[in-house]
Amino acid sequence: MTVQGSEARRAAVLGSPIAHSLSPVLHRAAYAELGLTGWTYDRFEVDEETLPGFLAGLGPEWAGLSLTMPLKRAVIPLLDEISETARSVEAVNTVVFTKDGRKVGDNTDIPGMVAALRERGIEQVDSAAILGAGATASSALAALSRICTGEVVAYVRSAARAAEMREWGERLDVEVRTADWSDAAEALRAPLVIATTPAGTTDALATAVPERPATLFDVLYDPWPTDLAARWSMFGGAVVSGLDLLVHQAVLQVEQMTGRAPAPLDAMRKAGEHALEDR
Repeated sequence: MTVQGSEARRAAVLGSPIAHSLSPVLHRAAYAELGLTGWTYDRFEVDEETLPGFLAGLGPEWAGLSLTMPLKRAVIPLLDEISETARSVEAVNTVVFTKDGRKVGDNTDIPGMVAALRERGIEQVDSAAILGAGATASSALAALSRICTGEVVAYVRSAARAAEMREWGERLDVEVRTADWSDAAEALRAPLVIATTPAGTTDALATAVPERPATLFDVLYDPWPTDLAARWSMFGGAVVSGLDLLVHQAVLQVEQMTGRAPAPLDAMRKAGEHALEDR
């Protein structure tokens, strides 16, 4: 597929709330690097109720959409097709509009997590721990299904969340054991720890970081570093950040929407870093 730089095409990120999103910064940096001068990328405040009307109003100039909460599942019945990756976690974060007018959904969070870890030399682990049990935790499980050969322990706050994580494990063919959040300090000794919780949730765990921690993947990027990530780095452990995830999943989105590959990873990361410094 050849894309002309002067061709006027549109893309955007949708969600609610959406004002904080770094996606426009990343995608616009990619367009500039790729010479796609006719491309624009915006953000729109859209919730589950207004999503159907928004999609119905899009014209042929639209190339694709990035989706954040609360739209990743709400969009599925509105699409013509979704990828196996998206289906595996019932979550779509990317919609591409084909030339024949079809809306195709995908999930770039999962391969984005794997790519972010591989960039730091993490190709395979024999066990892992997940902090949290929300939507991001299911994507983390899906990513671990590709790189973890053994048990994943999920630290959760309720029996209902524990049951959900075990169900996701069965669905994704991952060996999942659940443990109560009160024992979350034990997670920090795993070869790979993926923190999927909201800002502030893991702060109390910072004092429990072991002397020789392995790898922490903290999906937050603002504020950064989290107390846990800062302590982890101080003790010499490897840290993968939410910005790493955001950039790698955005790289895949840019490639799908524009037909240009590879997308400019370094330029997108630098744009994201500068934007965070200015906040």
